[in-house]
Amino acid sequence: MSATDSRTSEVEVRVDALTAFTAFTDEIDLWWVRGPINSYGAGKLVAMRCEPGIGGRLMEVYDRATGEGLELARITAWEPGTHLAWQSSLDDVRIDVRFESTEAGTLVRLEATIPQGGSDRGGTSFIRVTPRWFGAWVERRDTSPRELHDLGRFALTLHYAHPEAAARWLATAFGFESPNALPDAKDANPEADDESWIEFHVGNSSLMIEGLIDQPVDHSQVTHVPWVFVDDLGAHLARAEAGGATIAEGITSHGFTSYVALDIEGRSWRFAEARPTQPR
Repeated sequence: MSATDSRTSEVEVRVDALTAFTAFTDEIDLWWVRGPINSYGAGKLVAMRCEPGIGGRLMEVYDRATGEGLELARITAWEPGTHLAWQSSLDDVRIDVRFESTEAGTLVRLEATIPQGGSDRGGTSFIRVTPRWFGAWVERRDTSPRELHDLGRFALTLHYAHPEAAARWLATAFGFESPNALPDAKDANPEADDESWIEFHVGNSSLMIEGLIDQPVDHSQVTHVPWVFVDDLGAHLARAEAGGATIAEGITSHGFTSYVALDIEGRSWRFAEARPTQPR
């Protein structure tokens, strides 16, 4: 048996290594995605912070006045543009981040190690989220305001018989975006029920996709219809049709302009034309 458990991930970003290091550390509060399960204290989180230098703390900040909160880790290596490492304060995970110059920019490599007999109580989360979250931030950091994009105070959970398949379909047909990689298609048993938590961000709201609590569900008995506002209603309808959606009601105007589509399990969705002032 190996003495350690090792997990890796990587992302290439189109900036130089020193800029990548700075964005990773100084701007962690801007690229760490807010969400119901993306922190230890989601209900208290006001900021993420990486304190510079060896001995600095990786923090979930809960108090703006004092800057204190939950210490996630202590920095053990600080070589700007080259190497960053920390030891988790909550479990036995060590994270090493290497910044390697490439022709296109910088390859950011992460490795998590857990000693034999050690525990992982969330310390390896950076391995999973960094490629998507940090990569997306670096892509937009020169054109986006340096402001925190937090989520609104309303979220919605929808239950599906096959949530993983439904989530992939919603991303393809309706263009919903998830802060995390969606689960791959399963080859074994397409009829099996999944027990997944899958989160989309639609504007500044969270949409969670989960498995059914009780079966079956008859969507012909409409109890609620999610509304989503989009910029180009005609283009969105064309995408939905191409993705296999049934158009239950074409584009109509009643003070607002919208259409209704049925998703992969027959649930109704209304897509309406967004106002120019509505935030994306």
